[in-house]
Amino acid sequence: MLRLSNKVALITGGTSGIGAATAILFAKEGAKVAITGRNEKRGQEITSQIRDSGGNAFFVRTDVSKADDCRRAVEQTLTTFGRLDVLFNNAGVFYAHTTLDCTEEEWDQQIDINLKGTFLMSKYALPSMIAQGNGVIINNSSGWGLVGGDAAIAYCASKGGVVLLTKAMAVDHGRQGIRVNCICPGDVDTPMLPEDAAFRGMKWEDYAAGAANRPMGRVGTADEIAKAVLFLASDDSSFMTGAALVVDGGGTAD
Repeated sequence: MLRLSNKVALITGGTSGIGAATAILFAKEGAKVAITGRNEKRGQEITSQIRDSGGNAFFVRTDVSKADDCRRAVEQTLTTFGRLDVLFNNAGVFYAHTTLDCTEEEWDQQIDINLKGTFLMSKYALPSMIAQGNGVIINNSSGWGLVGGDAAIAYCASKGGVVLLTKAMAVDHGRQGIRVNCICPGDVDTPMLPEDAAFRGMKWEDYAAGAANRPMGRVGTADEIAKAVLFLASDDSSFMTGAALVVDGGGTAD
């Protein structure tokens, strides 16, 4: 049996990396999928790939830091598919800086997209979920939302906020039939890793060797994280809410 049969999912940041992998996997598991992002070309490519494989998907260009964009993304999902069962707040950005060299602009952008965007999308998705008496929200935090990371103050602050936002929403909405959990990935083979290496002025070979310095000896894949998101979205996790699920190859355990 397909684990998301007859479900509707909305995935932010669904144009690449973890978001794209999750959208494709959700569609394979029977969900109708709406994805958001700021890159129209990539959004259309991912939704076309899903439709070509027999799935049902559409893209809506969205900046999750803007309330009107978030409201529109939810409204278009409800108009197109008639309901909303799963929201995956995945959109995020990262700039490598310490307190001394982080600019106010970069601080604001990471807080606005990573944390405020999660709040705004949830704010507009919750009413329809509450009305139907059930729903699942999954937030993408990070291992660095649980422990500190080097030269990543705004990112750590935003992702730590996502963890406690998740727990607070789980407390507020559990009795309304809404489960809210988050995933905390470690380093994952997505476009963000080489971008971070370049931002830090590191050779990719040196960066990749450091990223793989964990108990499992490698970085994760987007597909591996997508499977964890699927677990939280499905009834397999029916007694879980307010949890921060770590998927990091043992990075935070070392």
